[in-house]
Amino acid sequence: MSRIGKSPIKLVSGVTVSVAPVSNELTVKGPKGELKRIIDRDIKIEVKDDVLTVVRPTDQIRHRALHGLYRALVANMVTGVTDGFKKQLELVGVGYKATNAGQLLDLSLGYSHNIIIEIPKELKVATLTEKGSNPKIMLEGIDNQLLGQVAAKIRSLRKPEPYKGKGVRYSDEVVRKKAGKSAGK
Repeated sequence: MSRIGKSPIKLVSGVTVSVAPVSNELTVKGPKGELKRIIDRDIKIEVKDDVLTVVRPTDQIRHRALHGLYRALVANMVTGVTDGFKKQLELVGVGYKATNAGQLLDLSLGYSHNIIIEIPKELKVATLTEKGSNPKIMLEGIDNQLLGQVAAKIRSLRKPEPYKGKGVRYSDEVVRKKAGKSAGK
């Protein structure tokens, strides 16, 4: 059996889980909000005494693959509606700036024009620019998948380059630097 798939998910107080019988849509409600996801028709969700388990019908390869996947997705949904998720990006480079007005993020990344991105309404965005440190972008939300996708999109606008380390990176990311050309022989 899948070690991830068979481990139970503990539900804290204030979190309710329901599955629609016909559409097999899982709904998780908590203090921070509500998330919905369509579950494969073969995978069953069981809730007993504030413990949620994901059950697969057989040991087919397809069912084994879906077992661990849906257990991880449901665990992320439960964590999202209770605690939420955060990602922080850092802009490294001379003249790189980030500002936001509501859900519009305005980035100056060394191109001839500013890049304006509209952040989905499900996420909260904040920018921080302190003297002597790199500008930071903080993203916060309950949907881990959406949060990661938006953060990856922002990072892809100017990936960290390996010689000077300039670009947009996650705050906990380590960029391995390469040695440049050696000066005259």
